[in-house]
Parts: sequence; C-alpha cells; structure tokens
Amino acid sequence: MTPTSPWYKQFWPWFLLGLLMLSISVSSTFAVLAIRSADGMVQEDYYEHGRAINMVLAKQQRAHELNLAADLRIDPMTSDIIVQLDGDDRPERLYLRLIFPTQDDRDQDLVLEHVRDGRYLGQAPDNLRHRWYLQLHPSEEQPAWRLVGEASLPSEESFSLTPGVQQRS
Repeated sequence: MTPTSPWYKQFWPWFLLGLLMLSISVSSTFAVLAIRSADGMVQEDYYEHGRAINMVLAKQQRAHELNLAADLRIDPMTSDIIVQLDGDDRPERLYLRLIFPTQDDRDQDLVLEHVRDGRYLGQAPDNLRHRWYLQLHPSEEQPAWRLVGEASLPSEESFSLTPGVQQRS
C-alpha cells in the first residue's frame, strides 16, 4: 500500500478553496460597488414621472394639431444649431433639450433665438458625440407643445423633429 499524504498537501483541495475565496471576494466587490454608486437612470420620483406621461402625450398632440415639424442641423465645425420650424406657431425663442440615453448628467438645455420666417439659431457645446434624444419646445415652464427626434452626432445631415404621436384611423 502506498502512503498517502495529508489533505493539506494535496493540490485539489487548495484549488477548490481558492475558487471559492475568489468568487466570494469578486461578488463582495460588486455588491459594494452596486450599493455605493448611484444609478442615474432611476429617478427618485418615478411614480410622478409615470403619471406625467399623459401630459407629455397631450403636448405632442398639440404640436400635431398645430402642424408643427422642424429640421435641425448642428454644424460639426462651428457647433451652430440651425432649426427651421414649420407650422402654425412661431415663438420668439425655442428650447432644445439634448438628452443622452444613459447618463443624465450629460443632458444639455439650449436656447434658440428666432431670426426670421421660422428659422432659429443657437450654439451647441463643442464636440457632441454619440446618440442623443432631442426635444424642442416653446418655453421652459409648462410648454404648450413638444417635438421629438433622435440624432447621431457629429453629422452633416439635418434631423427631423416631429410630434411623435400615432395617427388614429
């Protein structure tokens, strides 16, 4: 009979214990990170935001009733914003909200001034990159209507902003 060495001198028990300790330390690290870091996508008052959806749809329906649509272009070299608004409303200024899909701290609020015949001008921050959601409305406080769209920046193309409501048959 061959003599066997004690368990603590064997390779496999230490390998299995090492895997167990590694999984415990990695999962503990992820648990600490999940608890300490805030999730920017989850809002504190999510219930109130959910109730406000009908108000948002009413704003988009109002834009549809006014036959509003806009073409937006952001010049990649100068970051000038040019909006051509078509429809039955011409406010003195428009407010453009650039919403980054995953990080709310990157959202931008911009003011566009009316120049002539539905043309509005403004200035965007330099080096806008990636995909953005766009919201265009006539006032900061309780806007009467809203146009929405998406843009992948930088781009030489213009982007269409529409009421975003479904047509009812």
